[in-house]
Amino acid sequence: QVQLVESGGGLVQTGGSLRLSCAASGRSFNSYAMGWFRQAPGKEREFVATVNWSGFSRNYADSVKGRFTISVDNAKKTVYLLMNSLKPEDTAVYYCAANVRPYLGRPGYEADYWGQGTQVTVSS
Repeated sequence: QVQLVESGGGLVQTGGSLRLSCAASGRSFNSYAMGWFRQAPGKEREFVATVNWSGFSRNYADSVKGRFTISVDNAKKTVYLLMNSLKPEDTAVYYCAANVRPYLGRPGYEADYWGQGTQVTVSS
């Protein structure tokens, strides 16, 4: 079992920045690819970014490329999501996830372990 605890959400103006943190613990958590998903009101949860614990393999959703950066700190067992140039459409609950992997046979990503979520609100 893997436990994930997010922090760092909040209210920010358009063009601003936030950094989300995800503290990981539990059995073999560092053998899993980690990532972030988000869910806006009335919409399905969507993939944002993924990274492995070496930090060398990263993937991003097209909607956040060039603005968001995912990273890991192995010593702190923490995954980060630095969000720059935020837009109102980035408003959502952001979830940290573990064992992130592409779906088989169709676009998108899935995960096995989830944090409780942290709210990010971008005002226009």
